[in-house]
Amino acid sequence: MSSSHALPISIKSVTKTYGAVHALDNVNIDVASGEFLTLLGPSGSGKTTLLMALAGFNRPDAGSISFGSEEVVLKPPHKRNVGMVFQNYALFPHMTVALNVAFPLKLRKTPKADIQEKVLKALDTVQLGGFEDRQISQLSGGQMQRVALARAIVFEPRILLMDEPLSALDKNLREHMQIEIRRLHEKLGMTTVYVTHDQREALTMSDRIAVINHGRLMQCDAPRDLYNHPMNRFVAEFIGESAFLTVTRDGAQILFNGAPLKHSSKTIPDGDLLLMIRPERLAVLQGETPDNMNVITGHITELVYQGETMLTYTQVSDGSIIAVRVNTRSGHALTNAKVGDPLKLGLHPEDTIFIAADGGEV
Repeated sequence: MSSSHALPISIKSVTKTYGAVHALDNVNIDVASGEFLTLLGPSGSGKTTLLMALAGFNRPDAGSISFGSEEVVLKPPHKRNVGMVFQNYALFPHMTVALNVAFPLKLRKTPKADIQEKVLKALDTVQLGGFEDRQISQLSGGQMQRVALARAIVFEPRILLMDEPLSALDKNLREHMQIEIRRLHEKLGMTTVYVTHDQREALTMSDRIAVINHGRLMQCDAPRDLYNHPMNRFVAEFIGESAFLTVTRDGAQILFNGAPLKHSSKTIPDGDLLLMIRPERLAVLQGETPDNMNVITGHITELVYQGETMLTYTQVSDGSIIAVRVNTRSGHALTNAKVGDPLKLGLHPEDTIFIAADGGEV
């Protein structure tokens, strides 16, 4: 299957309420044919509610959902022809692997002569060739996850929906399966909407990420753009580690603690501003200060050894605490550092990012 067989998804002004709670609040997202879109947010943000609306398991109070040119809000789940992978896999324990994978084909009254061929092809696709006669109880968590994937793709849907399918796996297997699912998506090309609360998982797997909070769409962008240019504080805090310093305006200049900041931003948000600082973008300065760097000074309040990196918390001139992350290679700048030592940090203009202090949804 290629992306030419995939369908775009259009989500327009979708709202869903439960009493006084807005599970979804006027959400608008367009998903391109063959795109891998991740819905990312904390527990209770509305991401799974939106996925279930796409699947047909709940109906929005208002708004439109289209697959291609077809409006599907009133269509029942079994007529939407989407593949679905659930958080708990939802496999039938009394059936073999092959019978589990064949189930959607039997529901669609696929000719018996075609079922075995399609099942074996789907199992090969998820690297489970030869497992067709195994019982579900004989499988590992990762193998069960692959069976659930095979069942979801066996009837060649144009849209694949996935609800936190890796959450039950251990860290190493989860990271391995992230790459496997991404490869599978690139091979099959079907439009995929994936739900997770794991920011690193979203960054690893997605073409774009839609960040949702309290039922509202905060930002929808490519992973690199989302990380480097968050539109508001919630996104900046939820995607990666961040610290925030209050800055002021003086005409066209932006100042921290009275000193103007060099930056490369073409557009600056209106109103009150915060300087967003990522720990890995700070440099520990020794000796002369480079002309092209912004300098932030302070003293070390805590040193945290994390194996390949050292996280150093620093209290800066306005009393705020920020973190700097450096590699723990031999001879790095903080080898002999201790709490209380002064620290001079450099921030490149390209990494000097300003966000609105009161940012909200898009």
